[in-house]
Amino acid sequence: MHQELSSSSYKLFIAEKPSLARAVVDVLPKPHQKGDGFIRAGNGDIVSWCIGHLLEQAPPDSYDERYKKWQISDLPIVPEQWLLLPKSSTQKQFNILVKLIKQASEIVHVGDPDREGQLLIDEVINYCQLVPEIRNNVQRCLISDLNAAAVEKSLNNLKSNRDFIPLSTSALARARADWLYGINMSRLCTIKGQRRGYKGVLSIGRVQTPVLGLVVRRDLEIEHFVSKPFYEVFAIIQTQHQETFKAKWQPSEACAPYQDEEGRLLLKALAENVCERIKNHPALIENVSNKKKELAPPLPFNLSTLQIEMAKKSGLSAQEVLDICQSLYEKHKLITYPRSDCRFLPEEHLNQIEGVVAAISNNCDGLSEAIAHADLTIRTKAWNDKKVEAHHAIIPTLRKADSKRLSHHEFAVYTTVATQYLAQFYPNYRYAELQIDVDIAGGKFIAKANQMLSEGWKQLFKNSNATTQEESEPLLTKLVKKGEQAQCIDAELVSKETSPPKPFSDATLLSAMTGIARFVNDPEIKKILRETDGLGTEATRAGIIELLFKREFLTRQGKTIRSTDIGRQLINMLPTVMSVPDMTAHWESQLDAISQKSFSYHQFMAELTNSIYQLIDRVNSARFS
Repeated sequence: MHQELSSSSYKLFIAEKPSLARAVVDVLPKPHQKGDGFIRAGNGDIVSWCIGHLLEQAPPDSYDERYKKWQISDLPIVPEQWLLLPKSSTQKQFNILVKLIKQASEIVHVGDPDREGQLLIDEVINYCQLVPEIRNNVQRCLISDLNAAAVEKSLNNLKSNRDFIPLSTSALARARADWLYGINMSRLCTIKGQRRGYKGVLSIGRVQTPVLGLVVRRDLEIEHFVSKPFYEVFAIIQTQHQETFKAKWQPSEACAPYQDEEGRLLLKALAENVCERIKNHPALIENVSNKKKELAPPLPFNLSTLQIEMAKKSGLSAQEVLDICQSLYEKHKLITYPRSDCRFLPEEHLNQIEGVVAAISNNCDGLSEAIAHADLTIRTKAWNDKKVEAHHAIIPTLRKADSKRLSHHEFAVYTTVATQYLAQFYPNYRYAELQIDVDIAGGKFIAKANQMLSEGWKQLFKNSNATTQEESEPLLTKLVKKGEQAQCIDAELVSKETSPPKPFSDATLLSAMTGIARFVNDPEIKKILRETDGLGTEATRAGIIELLFKREFLTRQGKTIRSTDIGRQLINMLPTVMSVPDMTAHWESQLDAISQKSFSYHQFMAELTNSIYQLIDRVNSARFS
């Protein structure tokens, strides 16, 4: 093999995994010659592949033998020179790839179009210590659709790999941060746990521990919840046209001492008194607003929004949805790159609309009516080059396939992605928002109703859980006017009970991880997070949730996710800063800033190392039970 390769110089394409490599080979000149761990095209170009990460962070004992034994006195372990080692499970492919890289005259990086895909091929190339003229001329190919025409287009549109150094640096910082935090804090907590009789490993993670904290706190809130009765008052009002409508009482500031923090009235006697005061009293129409409003179609999916939607519709876990998406992308080639965090589409995709819709029509009989009513000239805000970076939203590809070859769940996910794409070619949902403000005996009452004017894109989601605007019966057929007199003919007292928060499910836990700003206390971080929202990344969230189940920190009860005793005890023993999202979210926003060139790797690592020293002191002095 060695002689065969060195006989002439060649261009080497390095794919992230074999399925991506096959898609690249398929568009290169034939005949194709299979080698050991590579394929040679008819023009002499060679395609090889990684199998995910071929290199991994070295364990602590690679830096010093004494770290084999876990001791608090050795912490924190902070490498001066970071080491990467070939993974034993993929050592053979690593050796093949290194040999190919060292003999290539040109290299094309064909990693997945994200932070992780950038790093895992960069680290193999860097490991080979190439001469500058070859290393500086490495090219980058971004592929998000494995069908031949799309792959060919990407190969004709190569970029310089140097443009992606910030993305790679951000992924490297993340990997090293995870190592530093995970190794040091897990060792410390495990030793302290073992001293108190716990036999297992108490693993700590930059993202997994705050996620566990979310579930533990929610469970405790539910358990300690004490239900309280509260009261609402409705006036039944008759207009001059003998029509009636209901308006809800709005307690004044004077009622504040009798309300909870959410403004609910807790004193029944006060509600009864209001009922007595307004019955058979004149009602003055103080204001009438009838606003016409529109709601644009929901944007196409990124991975998290698709995982949340499928959890609601089919009860699928985040990991199951990710696995199904990978299969639809790699095996069936029916959807674009799935690990995307973007919900927008590049404007060049506009010329593929008819082809994509034709493919949906072929693959999904059930959407024929949706296609028939679609207006392919409509342009929603989904098409926006400024919002698209390495990858775009998940949409169907141009591929026509036999849908009978899809599993039940694969077909369900494909249909959901296709429906969301078709929604882009429907008009806005239009409705009227009516509000009538009424004064009765000095008290303020409000009636609200939404009335649909035009169904628009919502006709596609009639039978789904897609969030819809609250719709109701028209309040009145003959609208009242400001200043008009009416009569309160009756009053209604409604007793209700406050209810505890619901336990997390797959959908709501994912939603909490992507919208983590809601759970953050620091207003500065809250502000940053609205820009770079999320705990973990699109590619890692499913794995983090699964890891917490594997560690037996979380368990499933039907469709809900609950914390176990071990999970709770761990969170209760840690300083709050480690189990709330603020710190991790702050790091996540800095990692994002590194990829945007607005923050430095060295500054990030220095701050991180400093915080680990402080946390070790705090955890070491904490009581473990």
